[in-house]
Amino acid sequence: MGAPHAFEPTRRGFLAATALIGANDRINVGLIGVGGMGSGHLRALVRQSEETKDVQVVAVSDIYTRRKERARQAARLAEKDVHHDYRELLARNDVDAVVIASPDHWHAQMAIDAVAAGKDVYLQKPMTLAVDEARRVAEAAAKHNRILQVGSQHVSDPRCHKARELIEQGEIGPLLWAQASVSRNSLRGEWNYTIDAEGSAQMIDWPRFLGPAPKRPFSADRYFRWRKYWDYSGGIATDLFYHSLGPVLYAMGGGFPTRVTGAGGIYVQKDREVPDTCATLIEYPNFFINLSGSMANAAAGRYFPRVIYGHKGTLVFEQNRVVVFPESLERTRDAAAAPAKTYDVPAVEIGRAHTDNFFAAMRTRKPPYLNPELGYQIMVAIKLGVDSYREGKVKCFDARTHKVADKGGPRPAYEGFGTNDPDPYSKKA
Repeated sequence: MGAPHAFEPTRRGFLAATALIGANDRINVGLIGVGGMGSGHLRALVRQSEETKDVQVVAVSDIYTRRKERARQAARLAEKDVHHDYRELLARNDVDAVVIASPDHWHAQMAIDAVAAGKDVYLQKPMTLAVDEARRVAEAAAKHNRILQVGSQHVSDPRCHKARELIEQGEIGPLLWAQASVSRNSLRGEWNYTIDAEGSAQMIDWPRFLGPAPKRPFSADRYFRWRKYWDYSGGIATDLFYHSLGPVLYAMGGGFPTRVTGAGGIYVQKDREVPDTCATLIEYPNFFINLSGSMANAAAGRYFPRVIYGHKGTLVFEQNRVVVFPESLERTRDAAAAPAKTYDVPAVEIGRAHTDNFFAAMRTRKPPYLNPELGYQIMVAIKLGVDSYREGKVKCFDARTHKVADKGGPRPAYEGFGTNDPDPYSKKA
């Protein structure tokens, strides 16, 4: 057997993790960050612990007094199990896995610290805030033989697994392009979450919140509504386009982009730095993906649905099924169109399916669905879209060097017809 992939855990990691989880097969979980998303994970894990007894929340960490107390009560923890400094949680021998649900600018450091401490990691999307951070997280997970699942639950949607199977079987032929969207319309403006009356500098450890971000005076708006600001987020792209791209790229086989272009603007919601409407066009060596969406109009989900286009057919994601519409080639355009093929898939709660996949990976030491390599590939495309929007130019990536490049790789191009074969399609009936 050859050497393990650069981002895959090794047999040594399997043995170490098996010993850590213990003979009773129960996984002890610590949560870092128990705000909106983190508290949702906490409630779900507490319910699961009551139903199946195979997981248990044993510790939480946060920097806001109210959230720490709320989490302690929800998980029925002792005071000693609530940590202000997340590194104290990581130092505990009784923690097998951590769920990281902090603001995006903390993801990389917390994940690297967690795998170095011997913990498996469920890392909320986006994987990181920067391209090089995603690479370092993936390398750290491999170095320390840790399982890492990026928390974009749509990759556990059975539809994207069925789509991948059909594409691998050649059902829609060579891939051409895909489209996906996520759109909302909030009268208050997206991410304008409620600011707690007690959310003051005395209750919130503001220096710890800032961490690696630029130093700024305390701002409750920045703390509770951090997704509106470039220091901590990429807005729609990092919060929601990561969800859009994940299942599509998974179905299409993965890969790093060659060029990425971002567009959009703040057209309606003027209380933010990030755009309220944007698009990202992502080029890969042999296809491209178009992500478009808005936080000021919710209709794109209906009129710009998740679709993958191939030379022989079009694959459409519909509720609890995927549908393939075969193409009628030009030479048979007068013939009746081939009927659509419908593939039903089971309805699942994808959030639970995604965490279940993580826990299963911990036990088997097999890579989870949204493993570090795929997470890194998605992050490159998403972050280069943000950078393209902000800089006003196309951003390129060299997958050989893992560096942002000045020029993209060659596009598939015309190579000339042979003198004895003027019709390039004549042999491809």
